[in-house]
Amino acid sequence: MRPRMEWAMNRMPGSGDTRLAIMDLGSVREAQRFHRSFPQYSETPLARLTGMAEHLGLGGLYVKDESYRFGLNAFKVLGGSFAMARYIADETGRDIGECDFGYLTSGQLAQDFGRATFFTATDGNHGRGVAWAAHRLGQRAVVRMPRGSTRARFDNIAKEGAEVTIEELNYDDCVRLVAQEAGETEHGVVVQDTAWDGYERIPSWIMQGYGTMSSEAAEQLRQLGVNRPTHVFVQAGVGSLAGSVVGYFTNLFPDDPPTFVTMEASAADCLYQGARAADGKPRTVGGDLSTIMAGLACGEPNTISWDILRNHVSAFLSCPDWSSAKGMRMLAAPVKGDPAITSGESGAVGMGMIATIMQDDAYVELREELGLGLRSQVLLFSTEGDTDPVRYREVVWDGAYASE
Repeated sequence: MRPRMEWAMNRMPGSGDTRLAIMDLGSVREAQRFHRSFPQYSETPLARLTGMAEHLGLGGLYVKDESYRFGLNAFKVLGGSFAMARYIADETGRDIGECDFGYLTSGQLAQDFGRATFFTATDGNHGRGVAWAAHRLGQRAVVRMPRGSTRARFDNIAKEGAEVTIEELNYDDCVRLVAQEAGETEHGVVVQDTAWDGYERIPSWIMQGYGTMSSEAAEQLRQLGVNRPTHVFVQAGVGSLAGSVVGYFTNLFPDDPPTFVTMEASAADCLYQGARAADGKPRTVGGDLSTIMAGLACGEPNTISWDILRNHVSAFLSCPDWSSAKGMRMLAAPVKGDPAITSGESGAVGMGMIATIMQDDAYVELREELGLGLRSQVLLFSTEGDTDPVRYREVVWDGAYASE
């Protein structure tokens, strides 16, 4: 018998909501202008799944496909690259508007800034993005990966010229390792999408960088005649992406925000545990954090994002691996007439969850609490493509995790 998806509706007391200002629309516009300065920049597609929406009993279903982002097969580069630019802008006394791709790849940067070593911990996508950006900007990158990281993701990082190792540590301990190493390195800088006391500037910039994806999606929806999504489902590891998405759309629609739902891997469901406790305090999850959703295998929440999420998310979901595998197969083989999407393990959980909620009467209470139905316009984010091609084929071609 497969494990159930669990959920907690948000019964937490609100806070002062001061962190919402991190995702103000002006900061997101700055990030998007920066990303547009890259010659590799183009908007990633927003897939309209009309047939799937009808099949599931929804008014509309839309999937932002990040497998096309900068040729890196994942969205993560948006955050790391913008944070590096903001850091360099601060160090050189420049406005971020002056630190575009042209300046950051010029000889002038070497005179103004020199070289830094950017440290990060990653399951693969974030580290590849940091390594990619560092390589193009003439900087150094050091990447530490947790145990269980796949060879394909390791190789993709190594190809960008970074120093990369797989450690016998879980993700959260790798974060602590890179913080220590950066502190012992001249001009060492941690570029991590989680925050802790004393480390908040760079995670905030990373969240703003992720805002480019949300901003694109909002404009693409408008072009399709959807002024506002009624529901936004977003996956969460440490919660930086979720905080970015929820923060952006709350600021975009302050008087009538969408209903927000976060989704975590059951093995690393720290946000769900916090919502379940319902006291407003964050919770942590330890151990190996073993899940096929490697990008979500994070047991300690970003404190900045947590404050946004506790104030604005309606439901926190704890998702077994089968839900991601189901989503991968549904996106790869959609209803006839809908575009196919290559979505990896951390990218497809939204598809698996919306299908489960709409089709399985074991979750009818959740469906009703969220108000999902024929009037719903639902936005999902496929945050990665087949970043581990072997695992992707095992799931989509061979049916792995079908009955877990």
